[in-house]
Amino acid sequence: MDTMKGKTLVITGATKGIGQAIAEKFAQNGVNVAFTYNSNAESAAKLAQEWESKYGIKARAYPLNILEPDEFKPLFEAIDADFDRVDFFVSNAMIYGRSVVGGYGKFMRLKPKGLNNIYTATVNAFVVGTQEAAKRMEKVGGGAVVTMSSTGNLVYIENYAGHGTNKAAVESMMRYAAVELGEMNIRVNAVSGGPIDTDALKAFTNYEEVKAETVKRSALNRMGAPEDIAGAAYFLCTPEASWITGQTLIVDGGTTFN
Repeated sequence: MDTMKGKTLVITGATKGIGQAIAEKFAQNGVNVAFTYNSNAESAAKLAQEWESKYGIKARAYPLNILEPDEFKPLFEAIDADFDRVDFFVSNAMIYGRSVVGGYGKFMRLKPKGLNNIYTATVNAFVVGTQEAAKRMEKVGGGAVVTMSSTGNLVYIENYAGHGTNKAAVESMMRYAAVELGEMNIRVNAVSGGPIDTDALKAFTNYEEVKAETVKRSALNRMGAPEDIAGAAYFLCTPEASWITGQTLIVDGGTTFN
């Protein structure tokens, strides 16, 4: 799409899964990509090179720990040195493993530290990242922000209370941002995915059960793929979505109503 060429996407957590699929979708359409990684610098650099040679765009990778909100300001300053504009921001990075201990589990086993980590990685990361991105978008006449959500805030998913409630919180924050950033011509939306077959989902202790139940509930009789979410996130940033803001686009294969 010619209207997207030459613009710049900033996305957190794009070295695998949903983030990688989103970044590549933008790159395929001529959008330059500034993306973050948590620990694997080599893998991130390889992806950047691959996208540059394959799609003729500019791609750069930056380290970011989303549990440290103070890292967002220097991150965007580093991006400023490499890119002359920011048009789109996708808040995608998430945490799992040790950092969610006490946040992933049954209600009676939830602990403040784990819950706080999920809030920091979900809501705080969206707020601080969007604040930095919005300052840059305003300079180029506007832009679009997308945050990742989950249908786990609409339906019960075992052990998902910590994540589900924070996804509900980030959707609420998104709506506030949409109202206040509208005067800058910045649209803000969320993509709420049903269970998507990624490494993050495989980290669930009941992965096989979740997968089987998702296929059973889906009107399309299949699990979601990262590309399903990528298409939705990309659409919300295009001119075709120019009057869509403050909304949550549910991409779940029909699992929440079946």
